[in-house]
Amino acid sequence: MRKSRSSAANARGTNRCSDGTPGWPGPPVSTRRTPREAFASSPAPTCRCSIPGRRPDQSSGTSSSEHVKPAMPAHGAASCSDGRGCRAEAGPEAARRPAARQTRRLRRSTNLIVDGYRPTLRRVNVNSNHMRIGVLTGGGDCPGLNAVIRAVGRRSWARGHEVVGVREGWRGMIEHWFEPLGPQEISGILPRGGTIVGTSRTNPYKVDGGVDRVRDGFSQLQALVAIGGEDTLGVAARLHEDFGAPVVGVPKTIDNDLAGTDYTFGFDTAVSVCVEAIDRIHTTAESHNRVMVIEVMGRHTGWIAVHSGIAGGADVILIPERPVDLDEVEHEIRRRHARGKNFSIVVVSEGCELPGAEDKGEVDQFGHRLLAKRGVGERLGEEIESRTGFETRVTVLGHIQRGGSPTARDRILATRFGVKAADLVEEGAFGQMAALRGDDVIAVSLAEATAELKTVPLEWYELAKTFFG
Repeated sequence: MRKSRSSAANARGTNRCSDGTPGWPGPPVSTRRTPREAFASSPAPTCRCSIPGRRPDQSSGTSSSEHVKPAMPAHGAASCSDGRGCRAEAGPEAARRPAARQTRRLRRSTNLIVDGYRPTLRRVNVNSNHMRIGVLTGGGDCPGLNAVIRAVGRRSWARGHEVVGVREGWRGMIEHWFEPLGPQEISGILPRGGTIVGTSRTNPYKVDGGVDRVRDGFSQLQALVAIGGEDTLGVAARLHEDFGAPVVGVPKTIDNDLAGTDYTFGFDTAVSVCVEAIDRIHTTAESHNRVMVIEVMGRHTGWIAVHSGIAGGADVILIPERPVDLDEVEHEIRRRHARGKNFSIVVVSEGCELPGAEDKGEVDQFGHRLLAKRGVGERLGEEIESRTGFETRVTVLGHIQRGGSPTARDRILATRFGVKAADLVEEGAFGQMAALRGDDVIAVSLAEATAELKTVPLEWYELAKTFFG
């Protein structure tokens, strides 16, 4: 007659999960080594052995030391092989096996069979440096934001950290709008434009009680990765300076006007969109003998206008760094037409100051003029047509420059920035920003990066002027 399962277990009773306490199996100690400094003064990580369908009264009460020492089992005891299953081995054969070989087999074994049950081994995170890391995107969106979020998540999860998304920029820190970010949430977002966590132009220092609520929000996070431009990172730098907030930055702006980094992600995609538009407008301008004015983004700097204008073969380029001289614009267009060219392409930054033009006086929470209603391109087109008599049309590219899939360059740069930001968090190097210098991604202080804008130098504009007219 066959023995009952419990009595058979008590008879075999050597490879049972137990911590020595009668009535419930405890965790065996894993011998796998880990390089993390967190375990320098502690035993190796542990594995929890969970046995489906087992009850406390079915425990054999064997000591947990049996799971650590490579003791040779008694005759007929269950012994684990090299991961392909378990088999019963005779005592004399087990005795002849070298102890070192038994130890290696025990370390590799993951498929224990206990009393006929195959337990599930769950690796328990015993990292004492576990962190909850927030990620926010602030200011205008741009291609590549999701690539940064993905990189921060992948790098941080590999180290045992938790990642959460902070909804709608600094507004989410004020309202404590946090949501989990896991592999499912970031799956497939690398080529996607926009940002999966949303964004806003909220300035906590302009909201009543905003800073105190942000500080309360940090009580739920051990670190924050702020992805943004001069405004978003300016808030991050100030919070770190005022209160030592554990924040690191990632430079994001299609304007490419952040100091401390050679390029920001999003810029390459915006320039590519503008160049494609200029190429298309060239053909219709030539067909109708028209002057075509193309308004591109650039609040304070003309990086997009200069790069897209040079790449697209513009005949006149106007940027905020240089005062607009309408007489000079008229001269260049007339000179071109005198050479037999009956069409012209004019690229202008939205932030240019036109003579006689007045702003509406509307500003956002960071004190910036709202450019949507300025109509720089329309006003410039009217001036050109009235001065030259040439038929003029205006195209405002607007937010088409922000949307769509990022270029390969922006995907790679955003990914490198995200990985660097996660590394800075791991090192505890708060108050720093990932930056591109040459072809290297380095860390610079947020204070340095947001101290001033990076404007278009004179030599760049002189290069563009070579091809005017």
